[in-house]
Amino acid sequence: MGFSASDEVLGTLIPVAVYWIYSGIFVILGDRLDKYRLHTKAEEQTKNVVSKWMVVKGVFLIKDETGVPKPNPPLYIIAVQFVIAMFVLDTWQYFMHRYMHINKFLYKHIHSKHHTLVVPFAFGALYNHPLEGLILDTAGGALAFLLSGMTPRVGVFFFSFATIKTVDDHCGVWLPINFLHFLFANNSAYHDVHHQLYGTKYNFSQPFFVTWDKILGTYMPYSLVKRKEGGFEARPIKH
Repeated sequence: MGFSASDEVLGTLIPVAVYWIYSGIFVILGDRLDKYRLHTKAEEQTKNVVSKWMVVKGVFLIKDETGVPKPNPPLYIIAVQFVIAMFVLDTWQYFMHRYMHINKFLYKHIHSKHHTLVVPFAFGALYNHPLEGLILDTAGGALAFLLSGMTPRVGVFFFSFATIKTVDDHCGVWLPINFLHFLFANNSAYHDVHHQLYGTKYNFSQPFFVTWDKILGTYMPYSLVKRKEGGFEARPIKH
């Protein structure tokens, strides 16, 4: 008897698997990525408020919303749906994310949990308060899914891609062969700036573009500088 699963089940399970598999690659590579790190291992140990084991427990369960099964459209329609979904998700997350920084109550009791990771690492990408996950990820994902009109099966690919992108943005390394760094200005260095104390009021955009930051004046430019001891540092450029 063969195994079969509905698109709805796949839409929930596959992004979870993608999250742990992709972030696990960074864990396995370990020391071999030292010369590409945006922070030293010492900084990772001293600046982060939570342990890696606490982060594992905090993000072990991840969900994405899907909808009612329907026939998959042609590829060009899927491409348009991807772009729409990316724009919708970016718009939702920018304004919700920014508001969680502006509102002192929401930051203190909800969003600050994610910022206990001053030095981000791959599997800490979705380490956040459950309510933040519901508002930013689940609600934002559902809105992107519904407004783009994509099918559940297309949603599997979109949410898997969005998951990879989110993990990559928090991976804490700058790999010269990473094509995502060249396709998107919203990358690990850009998001690392946001996680630093000087950048918490900037670079709110996630996970794809930097459009809203540039339009609304919250974009903090940076330069990528090689450290003498190895690795890189994203240094803000005063403007």
